[in-house]
Amino acid sequence: MTAVAWVAVAIVAVLVILAVGYLVSARNRRRHLQDRFGPEYDRAVRESDSRKEAEQELRAREERHAELDIRPLDPQTRNEYSRKWTDVQEHFVDAPGFAVTEADALVTAVMAERGYPTDDFEQRLSDLSVAHATTLDHYRNAHEISSRAARQDATTEELRQAMVHYRALFQELLGDGADVPVDGRANGHVDTRMNGHGDGAAGNGTAHTTDEYDDYDGVRVNGRRTDVRNAGR
Repeated sequence: MTAVAWVAVAIVAVLVILAVGYLVSARNRRRHLQDRFGPEYDRAVRESDSRKEAEQELRAREERHAELDIRPLDPQTRNEYSRKWTDVQEHFVDAPGFAVTEADALVTAVMAERGYPTDDFEQRLSDLSVAHATTLDHYRNAHEISSRAARQDATTEELRQAMVHYRALFQELLGDGADVPVDGRANGHVDTRMNGHGDGAAGNGTAHTTDEYDDYDGVRVNGRRTDVRNAGR
């Protein structure tokens, strides 16, 4: 084989290596976005003209998020918000629509406390998607119901669902993305039956997590379970 042929072979080999490296790198970047954004990755792809455009948008979200001063809540502030959520739950019994409005305002307040801009709803979704992608549909659904509730165009069942949706994001925001214990519990579970105790502990020595109320059929009011399925009817 001549020297020219060897050079040609070497050039081809280098090009193949570069091509493989590019494909592997692109696959790793895509996997990173899929892992980080979860269902939001699929949504972005559906709503964009191409997968490339969607991935550029998601990377831009990451860059913006990195520039934000996102911070966890200190224990005292976390407990204060937990108490406020308990109050909102209790209000749902007699005034479901008002409670949903309160829940929306409380979630927004926690976002601001954590360092998220809160002026524009769509921007809130974009910023939250980086660290809270798995609960973002909860927020969308809750916000949509809350908007209809403001026009008195939501049923009691829909209002109940809105509370469930708001609670999902609220728990994550309070718990710093499900990996910082809230009131001694991991995975963002908040003790919503505090009866005014600021340390987040159950008032009578019995701890209750919101897992007990996943269907939101009842809330704890002054230590008793109150049925909210008929609230507002």
